[in-house]
Amino acid sequence: MMSRRVEMSNIFLALCLNFSIIDLSMEIEFDVKITPNILYDYMLQHTYSRLPGLMGTLVGVLMLFLFTANRQPLILIIALVILLYLPWTLFLRAAAQAKSNPAFQKPLHYRLSDEGIQVSQNGVTEQMAWDGMVKAVSTPKSIVVYTTAVNACIFPKKDLGDRKMKTIEIISTHMPPKKVKIRG
Repeated sequence: MMSRRVEMSNIFLALCLNFSIIDLSMEIEFDVKITPNILYDYMLQHTYSRLPGLMGTLVGVLMLFLFTANRQPLILIIALVILLYLPWTLFLRAAAQAKSNPAFQKPLHYRLSDEGIQVSQNGVTEQMAWDGMVKAVSTPKSIVVYTTAVNACIFPKKDLGDRKMKTIEIISTHMPPKKVKIRG
């Protein structure tokens, strides 16, 4: 009787350890395809999270308020140009960059592990350590890990699928909390 309990306990412990090892592994691999839409989403976030993008929006909104007070069509035209110019040019730039940049023509393979982020494409591999990462943010369509102030790894949520939460967990584990601004 005692040996049966010990045997069952050992089996239960082994199962728990196996599941624990599976759950706690800090490695994930996936492929992503950067489309014009994903690139535009990233560019919007990047632009409007900085002072020039915010100031342009503020000036445009103030011009709209000025128009409602004065009803001068020229003010409305200026406000609309200010508010619509930047998103439109970002859209055009995203489309052009997605079309012309060879890195966006084929899927990128990412591997996130304890060592950092590894990206490979066409037999070329680059490794970036976690301590070199600037910040991690989310957009409506992607998880973005900045490797410099302007360069980033973009992980489209649609490409991550059911690996999205695991990806967020790995990023959050390896980067300081003040650098991670990801909303599920």
